[in-house]
Amino acid sequence: MAEGVRYLWAPALVVLVAGCGQQPAQPAAAGHGSADATATVPAAPPPVAWTGLAALDPCTLLGPQDRSAAGVSVLGKPKQIAGARACDWTVPGSFGVTVTISETDGLADLEVAKKTATKTTVGAHPALKVADKKAADGTCAVLLGVGDAASVQIDVSNSGFSDTPLACLRAGTVAGLVEPKLP
Repeated sequence: MAEGVRYLWAPALVVLVAGCGQQPAQPAAAGHGSADATATVPAAPPPVAWTGLAALDPCTLLGPQDRSAAGVSVLGKPKQIAGARACDWTVPGSFGVTVTISETDGLADLEVAKKTATKTTVGAHPALKVADKKAADGTCAVLLGVGDAASVQIDVSNSGFSDTPLACLRAGTVAGLVEPKLP
Protein backbone atom coordinates (compact mmCIF):
# COMPACT_ATOMS: atom_id res chain seq x y z
CA MET A 1 0.00 0.00 0.00
CA ALA A 2 2.88 2.37 0.74
CA GLU A 3 4.16 1.91 -2.82
CA GLY A 4 0.75 2.93 -4.23
CA VAL A 5 0.83 6.10 -2.16
CA ARG A 6 4.36 6.86 -3.35
CA TYR A 7 3.27 6.64 -6.99
CA LEU A 8 0.18 8.81 -6.43
CA TRP A 9 2.27 11.57 -4.86
CA ALA A 10 5.19 11.36 -7.30
CA PRO A 11 3.75 14.13 -9.58
CA ALA A 12 3.28 16.41 -6.57
CA LEU A 13 6.89 15.82 -5.52
CA VAL A 14 8.09 16.59 -9.04
CA VAL A 15 6.21 19.91 -8.90
CA LEU A 16 7.73 20.71 -5.53
CA VAL A 17 11.22 19.80 -6.72
CA ALA A 18 10.83 21.80 -9.95
CA GLY A 19 9.63 24.88 -8.09
CA CYS A 20 12.17 24.96 -5.27
CA GLY A 21 15.15 22.82 -6.21
CA GLN A 22 16.22 19.81 -4.15
CA GLN A 23 15.19 21.16 -0.72
CA PRO A 24 11.48 20.12 -0.78
CA ALA A 25 12.42 16.44 -1.13
CA GLN A 26 13.75 16.42 2.46
CA PRO A 27 10.61 17.92 4.11
CA ALA A 28 8.38 15.66 2.04
CA ALA A 29 10.16 12.59 3.37
CA ALA A 30 10.12 13.88 6.95
CA GLY A 31 6.51 15.16 6.99
CA HIS A 32 4.98 12.73 4.49
CA GLY A 33 1.37 13.04 5.71
CA SER A 34 1.09 16.83 5.87
CA ALA A 35 3.04 17.54 2.66
CA ASP A 36 0.84 15.11 0.71
CA ALA A 37 -2.40 16.62 2.02
CA THR A 38 -1.45 20.15 0.97
CA ALA A 39 -0.04 19.04 -2.38
CA THR A 40 -3.32 17.41 -3.51
CA VAL A 41 -5.63 20.33 -2.76
CA PRO A 42 -4.29 22.76 -5.43
CA ALA A 43 -3.42 20.00 -7.91
CA ALA A 44 -6.90 18.38 -8.10
CA PRO A 45 -9.29 21.12 -9.40
CA PRO A 46 -7.49 22.50 -12.52
CA PRO A 47 -7.10 19.19 -14.42
CA VAL A 48 -10.87 18.58 -14.29
CA ALA A 49 -11.69 21.58 -16.52
CA TRP A 50 -8.54 21.24 -18.61
CA THR A 51 -8.96 17.54 -19.26
CA GLY A 52 -12.52 17.97 -20.54
CA LEU A 53 -11.67 20.80 -22.92
CA ALA A 54 -8.35 19.25 -23.97
CA ALA A 55 -10.31 16.32 -25.42
CA LEU A 56 -12.47 18.61 -27.58
CA ASP A 57 -11.72 19.61 -31.15
CA PRO A 58 -13.38 22.99 -31.77
CA CYS A 59 -14.20 21.97 -35.36
CA THR A 60 -16.29 19.03 -34.14
CA LEU A 61 -18.44 21.21 -31.87
CA LEU A 62 -20.71 21.99 -34.84
CA GLY A 63 -21.72 18.77 -36.53
CA PRO A 64 -23.69 18.68 -39.80
CA GLN A 65 -27.11 19.08 -38.10
CA ASP A 66 -25.77 21.88 -35.89
CA ARG A 67 -24.33 23.72 -38.89
CA SER A 68 -27.66 23.42 -40.68
CA ALA A 69 -29.54 24.78 -37.64
CA ALA A 70 -27.10 27.71 -37.43
CA GLY A 71 -27.25 28.50 -41.16
CA VAL A 72 -23.64 27.45 -41.71
CA SER A 73 -23.19 25.70 -45.05
CA VAL A 74 -19.40 25.21 -44.96
CA LEU A 75 -16.92 23.06 -43.08
CA GLY A 76 -14.83 24.63 -40.34
CA LYS A 77 -11.12 25.34 -40.67
CA PRO A 78 -8.86 24.81 -37.66
CA LYS A 79 -6.71 27.75 -36.54
CA GLN A 80 -4.87 29.18 -33.55
CA ILE A 81 -5.86 32.45 -31.87
CA ALA A 82 -3.33 33.75 -29.34
CA GLY A 83 -2.22 30.18 -28.65
CA ALA A 84 -5.77 28.86 -28.19
CA ARG A 85 -7.34 26.22 -30.43
CA ALA A 86 -10.12 27.55 -32.64
CA CYS A 87 -12.25 26.71 -35.65
CA ASP A 88 -13.55 29.16 -38.22
CA TRP A 89 -16.60 28.78 -40.46
CA THR A 90 -17.02 31.47 -43.11
CA VAL A 91 -20.24 31.56 -45.10
CA PRO A 92 -19.33 33.64 -48.19
CA GLY A 93 -21.31 36.85 -48.49
CA SER A 94 -23.18 36.25 -45.24
CA PHE A 95 -21.30 35.80 -41.95
CA GLY A 96 -18.52 34.00 -40.14
CA VAL A 97 -18.40 32.06 -36.88
CA THR A 98 -15.31 31.30 -34.83
CA VAL A 99 -15.30 28.97 -31.82
CA THR A 100 -12.24 29.31 -29.60
CA ILE A 101 -11.36 27.03 -26.67
CA SER A 102 -9.30 28.55 -23.85
CA GLU A 103 -7.99 26.03 -21.35
CA THR A 104 -6.39 28.77 -19.23
CA ASP A 105 -8.86 31.67 -19.05
CA GLY A 106 -12.17 31.57 -17.21
CA LEU A 107 -14.85 34.23 -17.66
CA ALA A 108 -13.32 36.36 -14.88
CA ASP A 109 -9.93 36.27 -16.65
CA LEU A 110 -11.19 37.56 -20.00
CA GLU A 111 -10.79 41.25 -20.77
CA VAL A 112 -14.27 42.46 -21.67
CA ALA A 113 -15.51 46.04 -21.62
CA LYS A 114 -18.22 46.03 -18.95
CA LYS A 115 -20.46 48.37 -20.95
CA THR A 116 -20.61 45.84 -23.80
CA ALA A 117 -21.11 42.67 -21.72
CA THR A 118 -24.34 41.18 -20.41
CA LYS A 119 -24.29 38.30 -17.92
CA THR A 120 -26.45 35.38 -18.96
CA THR A 121 -26.62 31.60 -18.83
CA VAL A 122 -26.51 29.14 -21.72
CA GLY A 123 -27.73 25.73 -20.64
CA ALA A 124 -25.81 24.87 -17.47
CA HIS A 125 -22.93 27.27 -18.14
CA PRO A 126 -22.52 30.87 -17.02
CA ALA A 127 -22.00 33.16 -19.99
CA LEU A 128 -21.40 36.69 -21.19
CA LYS A 129 -22.96 38.15 -24.31
CA VAL A 130 -20.65 40.82 -25.70
CA ALA A 131 -21.78 43.35 -28.31
CA ASP A 132 -21.17 47.06 -28.74
CA LYS A 133 -24.61 48.27 -29.77
CA LYS A 134 -23.38 51.84 -30.25
CA ALA A 135 -20.70 50.70 -32.70
CA ALA A 136 -23.32 48.71 -34.65
CA ASP A 137 -20.49 46.80 -36.31
CA GLY A 138 -22.31 43.52 -36.97
CA THR A 139 -20.25 41.56 -34.44
CA CYS A 140 -21.28 39.69 -31.32
CA ALA A 141 -19.70 37.11 -29.01
CA VAL A 142 -20.99 34.66 -26.45
CA LEU A 143 -18.41 33.56 -23.89
CA LEU A 144 -19.18 30.34 -22.02
CA GLY A 145 -17.50 29.66 -18.68
CA VAL A 146 -16.23 26.12 -18.17
CA GLY A 147 -15.25 25.95 -14.52
CA ASP A 148 -13.21 28.79 -13.08
CA ALA A 149 -10.19 28.43 -15.35
CA ALA A 150 -11.50 27.73 -18.86
CA SER A 151 -13.92 29.11 -21.42
CA VAL A 152 -15.29 28.72 -24.92
CA GLN A 153 -15.84 31.81 -27.03
CA ILE A 154 -18.26 32.02 -29.96
CA ASP A 155 -17.66 35.04 -32.21
CA VAL A 156 -19.94 36.04 -35.08
CA SER A 157 -19.20 38.71 -37.68
CA ASN A 158 -21.73 39.60 -40.33
CA SER A 159 -20.56 40.45 -43.83
CA GLY A 160 -20.58 44.19 -44.34
CA PHE A 161 -20.21 44.62 -40.56
CA SER A 162 -23.84 45.57 -40.04
CA ASP A 163 -26.87 44.27 -38.09
CA THR A 164 -25.45 43.60 -34.63
CA PRO A 165 -28.76 42.12 -33.35
CA LEU A 166 -28.58 39.47 -36.11
CA ALA A 167 -24.96 38.72 -35.17
CA CYS A 168 -26.07 38.23 -31.53
CA LEU A 169 -28.93 35.99 -32.60
CA ARG A 170 -26.49 33.84 -34.58
CA ALA A 171 -23.93 33.77 -31.72
CA GLY A 172 -26.67 32.73 -29.29
CA THR A 173 -27.82 29.95 -31.62
CA VAL A 174 -24.28 28.58 -32.01
CA ALA A 175 -23.66 28.86 -28.24
CA GLY A 176 -26.83 26.85 -27.61
CA LEU A 177 -25.61 24.14 -29.99
CA VAL A 178 -22.07 24.03 -28.56
CA GLU A 179 -22.93 24.23 -24.83
CA PRO A 180 -24.32 20.69 -24.35
CA LYS A 181 -21.00 19.27 -25.62
CA LEU A 182 -18.94 21.07 -22.96
CA PRO A 183 -17.81 19.51 -19.69
